[in-house]
Amino acid sequence: MQKIYEMLQLQNRLNNDTNGVQWREDRTKNGKLINWKRCIYMETAELIDSFPWKHWKSIDAQPDMQNVKIELVDIWHFLMSYLLKHNPLDEAARLIDNLKSTKSDIKIEKWDNERIEEYLDIFEELMALALVKNDGEMMQEALLEQFFKACDSVELGFDELYSLYIGKNALNQFRQEHGYKEGTYQKDWGGKEDNVVMQEILAQNPDISFEDLKAKLLAIYKEL
Repeated sequence: MQKIYEMLQLQNRLNNDTNGVQWREDRTKNGKLINWKRCIYMETAELIDSFPWKHWKSIDAQPDMQNVKIELVDIWHFLMSYLLKHNPLDEAARLIDNLKSTKSDIKIEKWDNERIEEYLDIFEELMALALVKNDGEMMQEALLEQFFKACDSVELGFDELYSLYIGKNALNQFRQEHGYKEGTYQKDWGGKEDNVVMQEILAQNPDISFEDLKAKLLAIYKEL
């Protein structure tokens, strides 16, 4: 529960800093409409593009499973925001705790092109749920359950989800502080995308704190 509360609190802070404290009213501080479920299904579409589903090219390609995990972490940002919009923090934490151990019947371990429809159905079901215009508790639970099934299908356990979320949240905060919205932020860090640099830091320092990770990102960014 400590990890769940930490992630929800960090997400609330990121939303406050990025969108303004009124973000639960579906508007940014600049009046831009926010649609969290659209964010979820659009990020899910990006996730699906990490798989070689296109029949007209790269027919023997392998999926980018590390990017699949990163896309799931991006979806997690938006799913937690959606829960926090509709629930007090304690209730959002309860929903997550109840469903975080959900398992999938499908495991994408050794890639098999013949099973691609079976594999992608897990993620397309998440997308389909996000498209439903219903925000009741049953829908929130269905979204959460399908999200954790998607995580389990690619062996993204809760502890790894937490670690990658802390890393991506720190990176998102860092981006906002260094001109991401204004278009001045540099995403290519010496031939590597900033996401990759963040993951390398986590791999070398698995117990790194949120603030220490941001400090390491800043040190590297200053050298570019």
